[in-house]
Amino acid sequence: MESEFQQEQKRVDSVIETISKQICKLEEETSRRRNELVNIRKHFWDEVKVNVDTFDDYLETIIGLRQEAQALSVSQSTHRHAAKRLSTLSRMQKAPYFGRIDFIEEGHSTQEQFYIGISSLMDDSGEDFLIYDWRAPISSVYYDYQPGPAQYATPGGVFQGILEKKWQYLIRGGVLQSMFDTSLTIGDEILQQVLGQGTDKHMHSIVATIQQEQNRIIRHDRGRLLIVHGAAGSGKTSAALQRIAYLLYKYRDRLSADQIILFSPNSMFNSYVSNVLPELGEENMQQVTFQEYLDHRLSKAFHVENPYEQLEYVLTATNTPSYKSRVASIRFKASPLFFEAIESYRKSLEVSGMCFKDVLFRGTPIVTAQQIAEWFYNNDTSLRFHNRLEKLKDWLMNKIKETQKAELTMPWVQEKIELLSNEEYHKARTYLAKKRGLYGESIADYEIELEELARLVVQQKLKPLRKRVRAYDFIDINGIYKQLFTDPLQINQWIEGETPAEWADICQATLEMLDDSKLFYEDATPFLLLQELIQGFQTNRSIKHILVDEAQDYSPFQFEFLKRLFPSARMTVLGDFNQAIFAHASEMVDFDILSSLYGQDETEVINMARSYRSTKPIIEFTRRLVPNGERIIPFERDGELPALTQLLDHAELHRCITSKVTALQSLGYNSIAIICKSAEESKRAYEALSNIDDIKLLKSGSLEYEQGVVVIPSYLSKGIEFEAVIIYDASEQVYGDDSLRRLFYTACTRAMHHLQLYSVGKPTPLLRNVLQESFVLA
Repeated sequence: MESEFQQEQKRVDSVIETISKQICKLEEETSRRRNELVNIRKHFWDEVKVNVDTFDDYLETIIGLRQEAQALSVSQSTHRHAAKRLSTLSRMQKAPYFGRIDFIEEGHSTQEQFYIGISSLMDDSGEDFLIYDWRAPISSVYYDYQPGPAQYATPGGVFQGILEKKWQYLIRGGVLQSMFDTSLTIGDEILQQVLGQGTDKHMHSIVATIQQEQNRIIRHDRGRLLIVHGAAGSGKTSAALQRIAYLLYKYRDRLSADQIILFSPNSMFNSYVSNVLPELGEENMQQVTFQEYLDHRLSKAFHVENPYEQLEYVLTATNTPSYKSRVASIRFKASPLFFEAIESYRKSLEVSGMCFKDVLFRGTPIVTAQQIAEWFYNNDTSLRFHNRLEKLKDWLMNKIKETQKAELTMPWVQEKIELLSNEEYHKARTYLAKKRGLYGESIADYEIELEELARLVVQQKLKPLRKRVRAYDFIDINGIYKQLFTDPLQINQWIEGETPAEWADICQATLEMLDDSKLFYEDATPFLLLQELIQGFQTNRSIKHILVDEAQDYSPFQFEFLKRLFPSARMTVLGDFNQAIFAHASEMVDFDILSSLYGQDETEVINMARSYRSTKPIIEFTRRLVPNGERIIPFERDGELPALTQLLDHAELHRCITSKVTALQSLGYNSIAIICKSAEESKRAYEALSNIDDIKLLKSGSLEYEQGVVVIPSYLSKGIEFEAVIIYDASEQVYGDDSLRRLFYTACTRAMHHLQLYSVGKPTPLLRNVLQESFVLA
């Protein structure tokens, strides 16, 4: 075995030498390309003769500009590709590959060895592969099969054969540290080492430790919708990001990173996952939160509550008089029933109920809202709804045209002309002369007629009004949405089902918010949906793939909205209903409701039951906190039992936490989270624990995930992992209600190696099972 190990080390050295040679060549090439770019930019205008005296001269100038711009674009692209490859090779120089398969293809008698790494590498002749990209078709054998019969699919067909052996390598800094001949999917030795390591401020690629179930997600390539329902720590987010890298590789001729969008839970999570794709030599996709999209669409008209403000209310306002009706509002407005109500209400607007705004010019109505409504409901009623609105828009544009003619002789026009500065007059003359086809010196000789100038002045004054009419700004969406709530009884005509018992209170609270130019978070998507159903959807066909993380936090409304917003996109959604902490999802246990989004034939669900993040004792503990937790399978990784310490008061709590943090740091833990129930509790904890060196408070507005000791609300910790977790106060007073079970589970499952719970007074009843079964040191 020793001689084989030495041979493998020689191969590693040889491959690294090849990589080093290619790096030297690429460094020279990127330097040369960079100098070319600088030179092209520096002398760009020297190569273009700008002349617009005649049409032919103008055309020649445009052609010259286009040629220079094209040369610049080609040079930029070549430099970008070379720099990208250089970055990939630099990473491969330390660990060129991580696996090998010995495969005999059907019809052949000799086995071939395929080494697998983060990117392909050819030998110096450019004829043979030294390393195969982990996304290449042959590499799927490494992830999907044990030794024995195996096959892999390529664009040219399916190739079958025998997998003789499968090797794993652990290479660090160019040195082969260990190698395993394994019959497992991925040998536990390597995975144990990777999972046993610490964490840092970024998630990393998992290509060396991809499991078979994760590989199904990565290479899935059927239908419009892939749903991944996975336990906490099952690697669903990592697998989904590798999936994006795989799709970018497989469809590199027709898919680019800017055609993919990730909807993530918060900005801090965006920072946390920002490293994965660049590690694999791919550009990062677009990343956005759904709240950012809502703000983009609605913030000009409303202050929109964000989801964490909503959740903070649910967690901290339990004793307020309006609490019960607000929670009922959140649940009902996220339901399929309310979605149907919005659709039915929109259809009813074809007969009556449309609200319009006066079309004003200089403070005076050109057409009143009542006149618009009368025209809409008395003309072209046989046409489809959107065609009727188009006709109405045309009618209003004609009214503006009539106004333009009528305003030409008004005194304000003459006053405006007299007050024109020399610069404004020159601009007007240039514009009008060019409209008549005049260029160069002939512009200066052009004499403007007074009527022509008056027409231009009125036209410019009416320009913003025309723009608003084209954008359907004459429709009063706010008023139309309000009508849903003005009479609590009328909603019954639009739904087939029961409204909440608190519906009258919900209507009143919604109207008060709308009157104050505010929107509850649960109203934001229904409001936008109604607006789009009336005005037509603002679709984005350039996006080809959507990734939705923490999908259990999204309502049916939001998924329907995303589907309509991105009609050309396929969708991958990831979630875990044991972590469904928002009020609207408290009754849901799976993604069944999503199967109707694209239909059963276009939808596939992959369940991931095995959890890798935490040690076995932590998973044995956390899975007893939730119903059906026995379905969660822990990975065999030893560790200490979670601990529960009961204390008398908060002063003792803060002394214990301070001491615990010091002890954990002495054990080498770099990421320690003190997880509180809410932002309110986090703020109090942070102030009380400010004596801990470099302690940080993470809030919903935090843009970057911080290393070290952090105090964080439970709902912000979702999707992130920490080496050690301290549950600030797991008492009955804080987590007394069963509705907080999923929130408590989410907080506890953030721990990789160490979990400590403190309780001021009696512990939460959510811990009853684990205390009885001795899965926690108490």
